[in-house]
Amino acid sequence: MENIGLFNAVHGADQSGFRKLKTVYWNLEAPRLYEESLKRGESQIARGGALCADTGSHTGRSPKDKFVVKDAQTESNVWWENNAAMSPEHFETLLADFLAHAEGKELFAQDLYGGADPSHRVKARVYTEYAWHSLFIRNLLIRPEQGELASYVPEMTIIDLPSFKADPKRHGCRTDTVIAIDFTRKIVLVGNSAYAGEMKKSVFTYLNYVLPTKGVVPMHCSANVGAKDESAIFFGLSGTGKTTLSADPDRTLLGDDEHGWSKDGIFNFEGGCYAKTIKLSAEAEPQIYAASLRFGTVLENIVMDPITREVDFDDQSKTENTRSAYPLDFIPNASRTGRAGTPKNIVMLTADAFGVMPPIAKLTPAEAMYHFLSGYTAKVAGTERGLVGVEPEFSTCFGSPFLPRHPSEYANLLRDFIAKHHVDCWLVNTGWTGGKYGTGRRMPIRVTRRLLSAALDGSLSRADYRRDPYFGFAVPTSVPGVEPHILYPVKTWQDKAEFAETAKKLVGMFAENFKRFEDHVDDSVRAAAPTNSLAA
Repeated sequence: MENIGLFNAVHGADQSGFRKLKTVYWNLEAPRLYEESLKRGESQIARGGALCADTGSHTGRSPKDKFVVKDAQTESNVWWENNAAMSPEHFETLLADFLAHAEGKELFAQDLYGGADPSHRVKARVYTEYAWHSLFIRNLLIRPEQGELASYVPEMTIIDLPSFKADPKRHGCRTDTVIAIDFTRKIVLVGNSAYAGEMKKSVFTYLNYVLPTKGVVPMHCSANVGAKDESAIFFGLSGTGKTTLSADPDRTLLGDDEHGWSKDGIFNFEGGCYAKTIKLSAEAEPQIYAASLRFGTVLENIVMDPITREVDFDDQSKTENTRSAYPLDFIPNASRTGRAGTPKNIVMLTADAFGVMPPIAKLTPAEAMYHFLSGYTAKVAGTERGLVGVEPEFSTCFGSPFLPRHPSEYANLLRDFIAKHHVDCWLVNTGWTGGKYGTGRRMPIRVTRRLLSAALDGSLSRADYRRDPYFGFAVPTSVPGVEPHILYPVKTWQDKAEFAETAKKLVGMFAENFKRFEDHVDDSVRAAAPTNSLAA
């Protein structure tokens, strides 16, 4: 029976407080969700079986419309410089209006886990207005075993209503779009956005708030495991290759986006992947390509031929941020447990569109903390509306939008784990070489993969190194299978003077950005900053 009470023994109690709902569809699997979504005209089926849906005007997250309730519990624990505050009174009004808006509607509910480690996971109940959103979150979080649902009691509740429009004056928000999180009551409200990624990132934000107090580092990273059970994690912002590089056929994929690191090792927060698909091809990324066309996968904002139903991953007319959401078991070599031992290597990915950073560098623990807190990459024209040329992006801990706490809390935990376990740390540039964006070329993926293989198998630790004159970190002088000149960025530029000018400019950007963290780190981390004096 699908239309059942929300507070009965079968489904446990939550704090949603719904009333007069027409129907609640509980924990439907993919076939039924396909039927419901197609019946409602929400989506279409692509050749191969994937479910294609559009997200409307919101083709990405809306970080400026995200709010955290500021109350007695959160006032001294949240990094308010990074998080917009909402009063408890405004949230209470917003919740009441959400519940009133839902009256008479059919909703879909999924009971899921965030976190593969039972000691550190959260039980998240997710209510959605759209059937395809229910399939999306079912793909992205972890599904309880059938026998676990009878005793499932949610710890947090997400209510996702794209048709709800907020009133900034009444609700204390910025626009008619709102993502509001009450950490004390453990409720998340998402209104006026059909971008499904808001739901999964709300779970990530919640875990980023609660796990540091338990001595666990929440991380915006992908992870995989080698044949000898040595794990590696890959920090990186969107577009740096976090998903692509972790999907290595010779290594077991743990997950592509969110993980925790505890005293027992690392664990995935999710049960699926959310891959960018722009220019996705079977040749370059065969596993992700195959998974993206399967029945059960959700494709967002993909252009599809109306007659043949063939999808065109090269077409970015709707958005460059086209996405594929599929369960982890769609990847043949994915982990079935979502857990692994302590990482042997940490890789920090940056897409340097200025073209002056080397393709790989070995970092000391102090340098690793500096670059973790910096979280550097670069945005280029076409990735955001109105962006012209190249613009640096410093997203601390490689995930600033999802950090409720001050970055130093995450960095200090990470530093302690690196020191305790003697982890090797690497900075990898997947951006440009031979010139900045528009002049140079994207770093060849074969070069990146070769360098990563050498780092992860330990052979790169035994290479000869030079000291980079601008950034100060150690860069290998040669690596078998990699053209020697590509390891020396200046040698790939025709105009050496322009290279020097560009490198010095980027060093200055690092220095300016890091001023806000200088009081939160020790002398060794401050000394790890890039400096133009080395290049003199």
